[in-house]
Amino acid sequence: MKKLFGLKIGGLQSKILNLVLFFLIAAVGTFGVVSYYQSKELAKVVDDAKTKQQLSIEKVSGGTMQQVIDKSMTKTNALQAYVADDMFSEVKNDVHMMQMYAAELFENQDKLEFQPVSYPKRELNGTASAQMQHAEGVDPEASDKLRVVSNMQEMMLSMFRSSDKLSSCIIATSDGITLYVDDRSGEYFDDNGDVIKIFEARERPWYKGAAETGDIYFTGIERDSFTNYIGVVCAAPVYYKGELVAVVGADLFLDSVADYVAASSDQDGYICVVNNNGQVIFAPEGNGVFNVFTSDEAEDLRKSDNSELAGFISAALEKPTGLKLLNIDGKDYYMTGSPIATVGWAGISFIEKDIIGQPTKLMMSEYDRINDEAGEEYEDGAKKSQMTSLIMIAVLLILGSVAALVLAGRIVRPVERMTKRVGELNGTDLAFEMEDAYKTDDEIEVLAESFAALSKRTLEYIDQITTITAEKERIGAELELATKIQADMLPNLFPAFPERPEFDIYATMTPAKEVGGDFYDFFLIDDDHLGMVMADVSGKGVPAALFMMMSKILVNNFAMMGGSPAKVLEQVNAQICKNNDEEMFVTVWFGVLEISTGKVTAANAGHEYPMIKKADGKFELFKDKHGFVIGGMDGMRYKDYEFTLEKGGTLFLYTDGVAEATNAQNELFGTERMIETLNKKPDASPTELLNIMKQSVDEFVGDAPQFDDLTMLGVKLT
Repeated sequence: MKKLFGLKIGGLQSKILNLVLFFLIAAVGTFGVVSYYQSKELAKVVDDAKTKQQLSIEKVSGGTMQQVIDKSMTKTNALQAYVADDMFSEVKNDVHMMQMYAAELFENQDKLEFQPVSYPKRELNGTASAQMQHAEGVDPEASDKLRVVSNMQEMMLSMFRSSDKLSSCIIATSDGITLYVDDRSGEYFDDNGDVIKIFEARERPWYKGAAETGDIYFTGIERDSFTNYIGVVCAAPVYYKGELVAVVGADLFLDSVADYVAASSDQDGYICVVNNNGQVIFAPEGNGVFNVFTSDEAEDLRKSDNSELAGFISAALEKPTGLKLLNIDGKDYYMTGSPIATVGWAGISFIEKDIIGQPTKLMMSEYDRINDEAGEEYEDGAKKSQMTSLIMIAVLLILGSVAALVLAGRIVRPVERMTKRVGELNGTDLAFEMEDAYKTDDEIEVLAESFAALSKRTLEYIDQITTITAEKERIGAELELATKIQADMLPNLFPAFPERPEFDIYATMTPAKEVGGDFYDFFLIDDDHLGMVMADVSGKGVPAALFMMMSKILVNNFAMMGGSPAKVLEQVNAQICKNNDEEMFVTVWFGVLEISTGKVTAANAGHEYPMIKKADGKFELFKDKHGFVIGGMDGMRYKDYEFTLEKGGTLFLYTDGVAEATNAQNELFGTERMIETLNKKPDASPTELLNIMKQSVDEFVGDAPQFDDLTMLGVKLT
């Protein structure tokens, strides 16, 4: 055998070399062919994937945007309408309270003295104060009605200060006197600095509207006579012996609503408000759909030539519409509307359909740009790679085997060890820690550090979940105990007086939250007198429950000390008003039944009307006279009234949570349904009556959440 450079030709060494060279060349050749084929296939796969990804992006992005706009616009619009309606409803309740109080003053005007009232004072600007103006030719000193309404000052001041919505409280008499409370006394001066005394309230739309309708009346959008602010006035007439003697009202400025609507143009969508005549009263400029005109020029959109728009506006004034796609002037818009029920308006949110598709278009454009850049970079890299590959093949032929073995050992061994350790982790052993074998100064070490950090965070998360779960169980246990304590505070053992066959009594309280603000009570004052209480605290939850417990104890204590129901309510009101910084209040009906005669003496502090059934009749609403709520104002006086509960007759007491129970369609259960339910079986026992009423309310409400406490009490003379 010949030798060449120390290598034996034809020998074992050459054969081994030839064999190694053959396999290396074959491997490199095969690699080249496969690489070329895979490069072609990869290009095809990339093109197919690009097409599928484009279709997927368009489908997923479009569908996602559709779902997002549906949920967000519908919920946001409904919430905006609800907040606006709540604002108007609160003002309506305030005006109703002023109307009741003024009517009571006129009923008792012989007992009233004149309370001093002055014209506006500039130095009181910014401070809530009572002021007076009058019509031209009216002498305030000669007005008997001014003497009566002057006693409204404290009540109106208290109402104005406690509300963040009212801009003023007003009472205007039929003989031209206007008494009002606000904090803008500086506005009532002319350019010469003289106070403006002459003001004809009887010509204002709110006065005329209330006088003509004979009920609570909301005006349209008006400009304030002095400030020029836009607003709505809620007014109500006051009658004495069938004659209109005054009109009470409250101003609600709406500049903030107009500003909010105008600001919506800064976003992609718009907001507008439509009144009960189908006219747009608020809309941002340049929205492309709705324009605001004066009432004599504005179009009634319910009669629009666009039947879809007309139907949508009509529906929005009645109930939430959901998301609708409408074509207006050749453009598609997504629209949703919700009614503002108290004033009969509707809030409309809308957005151009093309705007929703813009994110998808932008995403597709950016996706194409990135793909084009990647394609160019790929081609450049492929050309350079080919040249580099030719140069590197020789080096790979020599170093390939050694490098592969060394690198394989370095890479595989730590990964195998890491895989084994991860596989050993279980519920009791979740700690993955760094070891020297993982410290390779490359991605393997980074991966190991990530596993270790993840393991640490997992253990910390488990500890946090354990702590949070324990805290939640503690709070739940405390709320459960609070619910039991509150239930134990109320009489809950029935029959309550088994030794007294002359009457049967039963009561229930179902709180809306874990603890509630409603309460009932009944107790024997002596052998022949049974005290009965039905009350509803403002608010819900734990604060209302604490206020409820204090109110219940006070009513019970003062009742047991003797005195009429009206006197008891006055004492309770005085005690609560001493320490009522949170300005909570409670409505209370308190009555005393003389068991031997059936005579009931009662007083009502702003609570619901009782329902009474005579022995041979059916249940009817007994409209007693309401006093002011307990805790609303110190020094209030209440009146006793009497009625007779015949043998076989039944008295039914309740809180507003029964009548105002609401189903999924936002319908109220209502007083009429209550009377119908009671009269299904009018001669039933109190227990059966209350169970029938609870079942009827539950069937009406269905799956809708309970927003208010349900409290009822029935007593029957046997």
